[in-house]
Amino acid sequence: MTKQGEIDYPDRIGEAGRAHLRGKPFSDAEAPSRLIAMGAILGLLPPLPADVLDCGVGGGWTSRFLARAGYRVVGVDISPRMIAIAEEDRAREGLAGVSFQVSDYETSPFAQQFGAVLFFDALHHAEDEAAAIGAAYRALRPGGVLVTYEPGEGHAASEAGAHARAEWGVTEKDMPPWRIIELARALGMHSARVLPDPTAVERIVFGRARTPRDEKRLSFRLFRLAAFAKLLFVRHYRRSSIVVLRK
Repeated sequence: MTKQGEIDYPDRIGEAGRAHLRGKPFSDAEAPSRLIAMGAILGLLPPLPADVLDCGVGGGWTSRFLARAGYRVVGVDISPRMIAIAEEDRAREGLAGVSFQVSDYETSPFAQQFGAVLFFDALHHAEDEAAAIGAAYRALRPGGVLVTYEPGEGHAASEAGAHARAEWGVTEKDMPPWRIIELARALGMHSARVLPDPTAVERIVFGRARTPRDEKRLSFRLFRLAAFAKLLFVRHYRRSSIVVLRK
């Protein structure tokens, strides 16, 4: 797929789709997991005050979330229409400390300007993920952190991935932690941490049982405990995860 699919995406999804973008994360069926993920990411970013480059922001909700938490944020996206939506929402909410720019995150011009770079469910849309991580590396100050939250192996072949490619012409790739770490370490980044997928955390730890009776059953409780232990201790290099690397 070409980058034109990403540029044209907000025009192709229609008004209902654009309303969904403006309402994120609360308009999204995955809102609990997305909010858990952003809460976890807040704890992984440098202490305030800090500057964050948010890559592939779409409608910009992640950038506005970080700005509300006190970060100085620059959100970039390749689609001018996406950035227009993000800027409209920023102005409506009266948010300071966040700005948006039309920019291809594979060729971003920033140089040692940020304490953190974030890819939130966006790097798997890259045409060249090595170039994207290279641009992120250049944008970071020494000691800065790269944080990613991306789908793991199997995403490209999934029903959702196939639908997005066919319907919208966008790029959908597997983006497992091992690939991100491999590319970042080739640039000299280190201290890789791989943390469990917040979707799994939400489902296993906070998800409701099908019936109140299930909640009381010992077998259900043991299953949840075993699943949580696996979530904590199994290496997640092939799965959807949060990855943290330092320059």
